[in-house]
Amino acid sequence: MTQHVTAALPADASSDAAERRDWWREAVIYQVYPRSFADGNGDGMGDLPGVTTRLPYLRRLGVDAVWLSPFYVSPQADAGYDVADYRAVDPMFGTLPDADDLVREAHALGLRVIVDVVPNHCSEQHDWFTRALREGPGSPWRERFHFRPGKGPDGSEPPNDWESVFGGPAWTRVADGDWYLHLFAPEQPDFNWEHPAVHEEFRSVLRFWLDLGIDGFRIDVAHGLVKAAGLPDIGHSEQVKLLGKQAVPYFDQDGVHAIYREWRRILDEYAGERAAVAEAWTPTVERSALYIRPDELHQAFNFEYLTTGWDAAALRSVIDRSLDAMNAVHAPATWVLSNHDVVRHSTRFADGDAARGLRRARAATLLMLALPGSAYLYQGEELGLPEVTELPDEVRQDPAFFRTAGQDGTRDGCRVPLPWSGERAPFGFGPVEGGPSWLPQPDSWKDLSVAAQEGDPGSTLEFYRRALAVRREHPALGAGHQVEWLDAPDGVLAFRRTTPGGTFVCTVNLTSEAVTIPTPGTVLLSSADLDPASAEASVPADSAVWWAA
Repeated sequence: MTQHVTAALPADASSDAAERRDWWREAVIYQVYPRSFADGNGDGMGDLPGVTTRLPYLRRLGVDAVWLSPFYVSPQADAGYDVADYRAVDPMFGTLPDADDLVREAHALGLRVIVDVVPNHCSEQHDWFTRALREGPGSPWRERFHFRPGKGPDGSEPPNDWESVFGGPAWTRVADGDWYLHLFAPEQPDFNWEHPAVHEEFRSVLRFWLDLGIDGFRIDVAHGLVKAAGLPDIGHSEQVKLLGKQAVPYFDQDGVHAIYREWRRILDEYAGERAAVAEAWTPTVERSALYIRPDELHQAFNFEYLTTGWDAAALRSVIDRSLDAMNAVHAPATWVLSNHDVVRHSTRFADGDAARGLRRARAATLLMLALPGSAYLYQGEELGLPEVTELPDEVRQDPAFFRTAGQDGTRDGCRVPLPWSGERAPFGFGPVEGGPSWLPQPDSWKDLSVAAQEGDPGSTLEFYRRALAVRREHPALGAGHQVEWLDAPDGVLAFRRTTPGGTFVCTVNLTSEAVTIPTPGTVLLSSADLDPASAEASVPADSAVWWAA
């Protein structure tokens, strides 16, 4: 039997992507959800000092950069995506010096740091919004948001029929009779990006964090900043589903692009290849590509790839369309399987069978890492963590869970704190054995902890480490702009990558049976045990293989 084959990443190796120009084009970026990554002070909530202590783990994993979800001052109505102060660290996560320490330590380890910026909306406790409420109708502070009179004889109906992504009306009425717009929770009023003060504020916020040394930004709701003139009704039959993928007058308006041209000029002022990635839910990958034209942002998340199921034809189609769209604007494609807002892919792909879900998840990882462009990993996927589907209602914190017309409130299930070590919860999440964690972990996670998997050649953790090491050692992986599809049986994807760094073949069997194929070369890595014959190889069901051709 042929096990996963590769040389180990040297413990003292620095990040190649962190050193080279245009590092973001082929980088592997690891998302840290700070409240669930590591707890440094034992209060049950992850924090920046906890992240800093675990940076060597990420370096050994082999990623190039770390993306941190929000850690700013916030009342936490939406897990920090309701920001009250964009230039300060919330005490639950630490202090501004803690953020500075994290950035410096990451750079010392050869890791870049990307932070979230949330420009579509703020917290109801943001100074601007509290002033707007205090000063009443006609206040210039209200012009920085979308305040409107209501409809009907007494103004008791919302100004239009827009619905919140979290369910229910996108408008809330205040005591003086005005209504304000919030595309998400009522605690998250939307900024009015037609006001010059909003532009100036965020230019200042970007420079604040760039001056601290961060390497880039992930832009939350990048598609939502500009609303259609007049805020027109859209009709209930067209109401937005799945975070606004359909064309609606409050998402993916062409006016957003002028904002990102401003931001690109700021990023280009700074040495060190600072970069930005858009969270832009758009109707097509072609629309997503508009956000990363040469004078705009550097990357956009590929949500069409993320939402594609375990189907060979569908995956091949989205890969081709993604590469064509990004190549048209000379930008890299991005690939992602999980994040803090979606069900973990080991569960999405399971079809009710956890073992099958993990097999498919590992194979999907090899497929993703073999494609040209940049890949994003979500914390815990390298441990094979499943979605936690049986959280008690009383511990849930996702605002969507409490709004009956909105999403199902499933985001808490992918945000459960990571297991690091030990036999009982919180499995090393904090410094005190048996201490608290803000969401409970399943007892079964003791077998999925970092300590339990470390050194086990069959573990998912060691599989990820090998995959990232091979990707680093073989420049054909991640580089280039296209794939060359090869003939393959139904339900099997096979493609060749040829770059100045070498030639490489990826084979993915998405069927429920083993498939025999001609051996295209020497095995670099397999997501499952492989038993090659002299001229043919039997690729197991739900598995992927990398070959040096």
